[in-house]
Amino acid sequence: MLVRAIIGIVIGAALGFAYYKFIGCSTGACPITSNPLSSSLYGAVLGLLMSTSV
Repeated sequence: MLVRAIIGIVIGAALGFAYYKFIGCSTGACPITSNPLSSSLYGAVLGLLMSTSV
């Protein structure tokens, strides 16, 4: 269970960073996607939630 959670966090953070890099907000007005750290953290939390709910 712990390994699944760690994998979910890593994949979620990578997808969050990829979202920032390729789709992110160009004006800086978006609170989540304008910053790579917040986008990665948001993705990591979602990855954790999705990996533990299965």
